Amino acid sequence: MQTNKTRVSPTLPARERILLTAHELFYRDGIRATGIDRVIAESGVTKVTFYRHFPSKNDLICEFLEFRHRRWIEWFVDALQRHGENLNALLPALSEWFNDGSFRGCAFINSVGELGAVLPEVVEISRRHKLEMMEAIARLLPPSRHRAVDAQAVAMAIDGAIIRAQFDQSPEPALHVLNRLLKALLAK
Repeated sequence: MQTNKTRVSPTLPARERILLTAHELFYRDGIRATGIDRVIAESGVTKVTFYRHFPSKNDLICEFLEFRHRRWIEWFVDALQRHGENLNALLPALSEWFNDGSFRGCAFINSVGELGAVLPEVVEISRRHKLEMMEAIARLLPPSRHRAVDAQAVAMAIDGAIIRAQFDQSPEPALHVLNRLLKALLAK
């Protein structure tokens, strides 16, 4: 997926430089661990410029999540299409992401864990992200009266695989278990 290997060009507009820098740092190092001064320094803007575009860190966090959502969903839908546009496309698509050197788990799960109790907007943006992911999964499933529930089950299994892949030294165990779950779902 390589969503955070962006090297921010100094010729980009200031707002875009700030957002791209925050995207890389927040995803790689965590939101709480990344201070505004670091984002300002690495994006090459002044404090005045930063605060003109983002009045608070919370504003930047929400914009980071919206930006991450757009990039990730676009990649996910594209990867599913490239791998066959059926349920069998999930494993190779997720394998691409899990095996990327920049993989640090799900930015939305991580953000809710870090900030969900103190910044309700993070939870709302994350819910919308997971809903759109589930809708993309539902389009892979054959029509049935259980399609929505099956898509929810697959999405939940994917979230578990994401967490497992994040903590294991290799994503293969997570992909193996997810494959077993998907086969069981397809067999019903």
